[in-house]
This record gives sequence, C-alpha cells and structure tokens, in this order.
Amino acid sequence: MDSIKLNIAEAIAKVLEKETDEVLAAIETPKDSKMGDFAYPCFKLASVFKKAPVMIANDIKEKLGDVEGVSKVEVVAGYLNFFADNTVVVETTVKNILNKKDACYNLEEGVGKTICIDYSSPNIAKPFHIGHLRSTVIGSALVKIYKALGYNVVGINHLGDFGTQFGYVIEGYKRFGQNIDLTEEPIKKLVEIYVKINEMAKEDEAIVEKARENFARLEAGDEEIVALWSKFRELSLEEYKRIYDILGITFDSYNGEAFYNDKMGEVVDILRNSGKLVPSEGAQVVELETEKVPCMILKTNGSTTYATRDLAAILYRARTYDYTKCLYLTGYEQNLHFNKYLKLLNI
Repeated sequence: MDSIKLNIAEAIAKVLEKETDEVLAAIETPKDSKMGDFAYPCFKLASVFKKAPVMIANDIKEKLGDVEGVSKVEVVAGYLNFFADNTVVVETTVKNILNKKDACYNLEEGVGKTICIDYSSPNIAKPFHIGHLRSTVIGSALVKIYKALGYNVVGINHLGDFGTQFGYVIEGYKRFGQNIDLTEEPIKKLVEIYVKINEMAKEDEAIVEKARENFARLEAGDEEIVALWSKFRELSLEEYKRIYDILGITFDSYNGEAFYNDKMGEVVDILRNSGKLVPSEGAQVVELETEKVPCMILKTNGSTTYATRDLAAILYRARTYDYTKCLYLTGYEQNLHFNKYLKLLNI
C-alpha cells in the first residue's frame, strides 16, 4: 500500500507542480473504508486557486490520468478519494512476503508457548459438508501461521461423536440396518438410517424414549451399544481421513466428545460444589447473567450436554497442554452455545 500511496503523491505533485514529499505528507487515510483507501484534502488550496475545494478536487482528477495501483478516484466534499486496486495489493503483498520471509513476522513470538486450535470437528455418521471444509482450511492456515511464529501448536479435531443423535442411529440400525452393507458409502447409509428413524419417531414416542435410552446406555458403557457406536465412528473417521489426506492436513488429536465421558463427573461436581448448579424442571442447569435461558448441564434423564463435554474438554486441555491460548474454529450457528460456554468459564 505504501507504493500505491507514493504513486498517488507523485501524480498529484505533477499536476500541482509541488514537491512529492509535501503532497505525501498531506495524504490521509479515510476513517470509513467505503470512502477509499487514501484521501487528499484540497481545502488549503482554496486560497491559492481562489476556488471551492470541490472544484479544485475535480480539476486535479481530470488532469491525473491513470495512477498505477489505483482502481478508482472519486471527489467527495473537497477530498480526492483513491481506491486501491486489490489485485495489485495482493500481488505486491505476496511478493514482499516471499522476498522477505523471515522479516515478515517475529519468529520468536511464540517460543515457550503452546496454543491449542480446535477445528474441523465433523459429526460422525454425517457427511463432511462445506461448513466443516471452511473450518478445516482456516484452522489449518492458523496452525501453520502460529508454528511459523514459534508456538508449539496442538491441532485438535474435536469430533462430534457423542449425543442423543447416536441413540437414534443405533436404534435405527438395530431395527432395520442389520442387512445394510456399510462397507460402501457408509456415511450416506448411516444418514439414511438416521433420517428414517427420525421420521418414525415423529409418529411413535416410544422410539424417542428408546433413542434416549440408547444414549444413556452409551454413556454408561454398555458393551452392545458401545460396539455399534465404535463401528460407526471408525467408518466415519476413515472417510474423513480420506478427505484430510487430499487436503494435506493432519491433526495431533482426534479426541472427540466421547473421550470426555469419564471426565464430566468432575465438571458436574465443581459446578455443584460452587453452588452454581441448580435444579430446573428435572434437569440440572447453571443460571447465567444476561441469558434468558440457562445453560443445561444434565438432562432430566441424567445425560450430559454439549456444554458439559466442552467444559470437560477445556479442563483436560489446560492440564494436558498448559496452553497460552485455545482457539475454536466454528460456524456462526454455534454462537448461542459458545456465548453461554464462555460465560460458564468466567463464573
């Protein structure tokens, strides 16, 4: 951008027959980016040319011609506003980085520090969609950037491999999935099972209760349920890793929600002992300031929630990695959950 600013100053100086440094010193950066990247005020020229600043700005614009690195010039209330050509900006920036690799950042910034980056994190038994791709690509870029800054980076794929939805998949598989071949397109077929059992559940409350029971049994470590869940997880992870191989991305940890199943009791105890955990219509919740709906920690049947598992995860990561910072790459759809989660961490 500095080279473009200099080009602008030289062009204006030529029109006004002034020194380039004098013009350069007068060029401003608009507060609103919609007004351009650079602005040259013409107010002080009014007494010299005996014209209104806006007329002077128009006169200069007509005589400027093309300015290298500038895509558009506008006159606004006595200002000449210049818009940088983004293509030129990107090309120049990339060239500078390639020519001055080590000088572009402080390689010592992260020495002795650890940063955890939670990204990608697809839900098993479901397709890898564009939202996961976005999180995966951005997260991978951040991993590389922080490593270049000297940090010890822990890339975590916090798989969505727990929750009531697996109670439904398991119930569907037990009812009509035994004859389905999962060796080909397993995720597609598991999604079909999930959709079908959910449609049935709309007409049969007993299926809803069975799904909840399946998840409760999964949390309790029931051998039959755990075996089915493990099968679905392995098939899903195999497909996800195929995609990660194409992208050239690896993770340091695939510890998903299920990994924290035996670690959530401590979280519940901490909240209960602090007096924060209170009963609410059969469930256990934490009331949060500014939030109309409390954060549920335990459901009415004693099952855990996303918040419970995320709290167990952050506690484990703090103890295991002693991180300086923990980043989460997720979609805006998770805003409500993370707003409550971050408030839980600060109570």
